[in-house]
Amino acid sequence: MIDWNIQSRAHHCQACEQKFADKQAYHTVLCDEKHEYQRMDVCEPCWEAQFSDGAKDRKGFISHWQGVYHAPPAQPPEAIQKDTAETLLRKLTELNDPKHAATCYILAVMLERKRLLKIQSQFRQDGKRIFVYEQPKTGDIFTIPDPDLQLDQLQQVQHDVAFLLEHGLPGSETPAQPADGTTQETPASDETSDEAANDQPAETVTAEAVTEPEATAPSPDSPDETKEPASAS
Repeated sequence: MIDWNIQSRAHHCQACEQKFADKQAYHTVLCDEKHEYQRMDVCEPCWEAQFSDGAKDRKGFISHWQGVYHAPPAQPPEAIQKDTAETLLRKLTELNDPKHAATCYILAVMLERKRLLKIQSQFRQDGKRIFVYEQPKTGDIFTIPDPDLQLDQLQQVQHDVAFLLEHGLPGSETPAQPADGTTQETPASDETSDEAANDQPAETVTAEAVTEPEATAPSPDSPDETKEPASAS
């Protein structure tokens, strides 16, 4: 079984334990350890000394990329009162329920098109294509399997996503937050004053937004996989 998961960026080098400074460059290595995805964040000196030579030969190696650490804010922000696409994706991913596979995939594609997530890598495991998305501000990564949606399934999935964005998950009151305490930003175009007054969902689901992740140059360390998107007409 392939588990979905969210893995937060470390606040220190996981090799030397040195705390990351704000805007410090670091390296992330993603590996598969007995079908459980594990990330390791290391500073530049440790990467050069211990990992750069033969990193791709490590057992279970999936991908590697470089990021920039952003220190969390000193004061906790105000709580989010309503789910956005990202907070909903976090909740569903944490549930790890296969019935939400299509919804998670659609939300991830929507967030990628809004430039709130970006694809760092993609690979195949157990016959499934897996996307590794990163939230650039927090550094959190999401591993999202491709559910291989067909066009005749889109309408129902769109309805499910729109319903959850408007009403939230049953029994859920507090939106999931990133581990470092930052809030998720929603573009101004997603929620206008008119929408807020009428209590409309902040996100709009369209067929164009959910058919396929945007073309992204594959990581040098990940396999070059492509898939022809279904065209919604």
